[in-house]
Amino acid sequence: MTAAMTQRALSRQVLRIRIAQLLVNEGLKRNEFKIPIHLALGHEAIAAAVDHVMQEGDQLLLTHRNIHYNIARCADFGAEYREYRLSPDGLAGGRLGSMNLSAPEQGVPYASSILGNNLPVAAGIALAERVEDSGHVTFVVTGDGAMEEGAFYESLLFMKSAGLAAIVIVENNGWSLATDVQQRRCDIDLAALAGSLSVPYREFAGGDAVACADALAQLRDTARQDGTPVVAEVPLKTLGFWHVPDDRFPVEGRFINYHHGASPSAKLSGWPVLEDSDDDPVHVLRRYADDIWLNEMAQELRGELARDLS
Repeated sequence: MTAAMTQRALSRQVLRIRIAQLLVNEGLKRNEFKIPIHLALGHEAIAAAVDHVMQEGDQLLLTHRNIHYNIARCADFGAEYREYRLSPDGLAGGRLGSMNLSAPEQGVPYASSILGNNLPVAAGIALAERVEDSGHVTFVVTGDGAMEEGAFYESLLFMKSAGLAAIVIVENNGWSLATDVQQRRCDIDLAALAGSLSVPYREFAGGDAVACADALAQLRDTARQDGTPVVAEVPLKTLGFWHVPDDRFPVEGRFINYHHGASPSAKLSGWPVLEDSDDDPVHVLRRYADDIWLNEMAQELRGELARDLS
């Protein structure tokens, strides 16, 4: 695949993940779902990149905020949407809902609503791959909250000690439920933590799908060839926040950063950019395609995804 073809493929995937999430957001506004759903608006680039880099046989283990990865991996968005509605014809027969949604046939064998729970499971899968000498790489996604858990350090230590080919992706949006990281805890130097175990570490911004894919491809080669876990820290911004009137914040109002549920500020209309900055992966696509192609692709995907839901 040429560089231009890769850029177009990733651009299409980012748009697809964004529009699909906006469709789910509209469903949330209509109270269609009986379960909590954690949107990942602003996280589309890293999900598109992981899907692009994964090779046949690789496995991906997810957290409670998994919607973007499942959209990327599942060709039938309608099946995922029906799963959120707990329908028997959903992706998992209506049994898993959102926070635990896995799709083994799509290379997603496990997702967990328990903070940090997927890390030791990923270590076990990576160990099985090493025993079988499969050459596959295990991807596991975690966050800036879960890396505070003992399971993070213990799993990383085990992976390194056992020589396991794994990529630990830390999505760092700087927020927990309702507070930012600085309000909750001291800073964690993840590079130093990984270095203490001689685990390769790399940080790259999460808004550019092409750059993310390039970085992950190199990390996958390192993990597979050297038989080692690697840590990828991905700073990104969760979009779809809003402001409410508050006398204490007379200019913009009080900032609201949702943890799950609908984003009232995100709308399914027109060009699906939510913020004109490099924090928005859709905005970043203008580096790789002109507005005419992007708008035409957005319209095509809107129709395709609507048909999935019909």
